[in-house]
Amino acid sequence: MEFVFLGVLLLVPVVYLVLTVGQLQGGSFAVVGAADQAAKVYADAATPQEADARARAAVRIALADFGFTPEQAVVDIACSEACLAPGSTVTVVVRLEVPLPLIPAIAGTHPSAATVDATSTQIVERFG
Repeated sequence: MEFVFLGVLLLVPVVYLVLTVGQLQGGSFAVVGAADQAAKVYADAATPQEADARARAAVRIALADFGFTPEQAVVDIACSEACLAPGSTVTVVVRLEVPLPLIPAIAGTHPSAATVDATSTQIVERFG
């Protein structure tokens, strides 16, 4: 009887810890992929408006692949000079609030395990 009680008492926190670490790892992979792909598609676009739309779409897709929503993330895009000028650089920063697993948002609160972020810089080609 004591074995079952202690086993459950110790097993539940360990399982929750594993779920939380898995959620954080998934969030880390999501922001790295999102920032990298967003910078690449931004630098390859023809106009700044198209570039912004394509970069944000790439972020949405990368986050969705890991089960996160675009509302959980913040995307910052900055250019070194005039955006999309040959030789300039594009930097994309993606920040994600990783929610705690199995805990719903209550009355406007969003309990998060941590905030993860990633930065990616891409050079706009001189000869397109």
